[in-house]
Amino acid sequence: MTIQYPAVLNYKSPAQDWSFTERDAMLYALCLGFGGDPLNERTLPFVYEKQLKVVPTLPTVMAWVVEPTFAALGADPKSALHGEQKIELHRAITMPLKVSVQGSVLEVYDKGADRGAILMTRHVITDAADGGKVATLTTSCFARAEGGCGGSAEAPPRPHAVPGRPPDQSLDIATRADLALQYRLTGDRNPIHAEPDAARDAGFARPLLHGLCSFGISCRAVLEAYADFDPRRIASHQARFASPVYPGEILTVDLWRDDEVVSFEARIKARGVTVMKNGKSMLR
Repeated sequence: MTIQYPAVLNYKSPAQDWSFTERDAMLYALCLGFGGDPLNERTLPFVYEKQLKVVPTLPTVMAWVVEPTFAALGADPKSALHGEQKIELHRAITMPLKVSVQGSVLEVYDKGADRGAILMTRHVITDAADGGKVATLTTSCFARAEGGCGGSAEAPPRPHAVPGRPPDQSLDIATRADLALQYRLTGDRNPIHAEPDAARDAGFARPLLHGLCSFGISCRAVLEAYADFDPRRIASHQARFASPVYPGEILTVDLWRDDEVVSFEARIKARGVTVMKNGKSMLR
């Protein structure tokens, strides 16, 4: 199966029900390093049910498990990579929460035979109780094996450009050696995050960390640096995944602030590689 363009643009998923509990919110926050210092009272509310705070990027755990999945749209899951992720927050997230999710295909950008294709989807998340929007996810997949499938004649949207000046702040955030095994409990159980053989078959030296885990960690950095750990301050958060992160590495998040716009990139100093680019977080 390959991407069937332009028929794929007509895809609309049925409404899908999803529930979050306090446990889900706390597990997700633990995966992002909240609670690493049990004496830090500023981060404790994210991992403790008393006056619980919810990390704004929590809904992204659905990005690879609700319809339409990229595999269902024709992308080979063994070679496909998460390209970009954006989340727009329409209201504060509180627990427990029941939502309805509707998915659709935005566009396909064909890079040419043997060069892959970019497949973009959107998931609109609404509160099942009142029908109000909670969040909108825009996700891109780099389908490495699907070049030549056809696609839009237009170029993909230009990514956000970070400032050329030195970062205003840089935060080092350590990840656990078993973090991929922990994070997969939030929903994405792709074996490349757990099985060494599966990771090697996909072209990686060893099981890698989920891109969405790194994405959540970058949101944590923005919360710490510019939002005083107040989730209500985050209006949107987006980034492009440039290189894999391996569990146990230290993620250095470089941040720039210009009024309500926080730009960011993330890198692994030990390997001299930038793993997340074109990051942009909008503050309220």
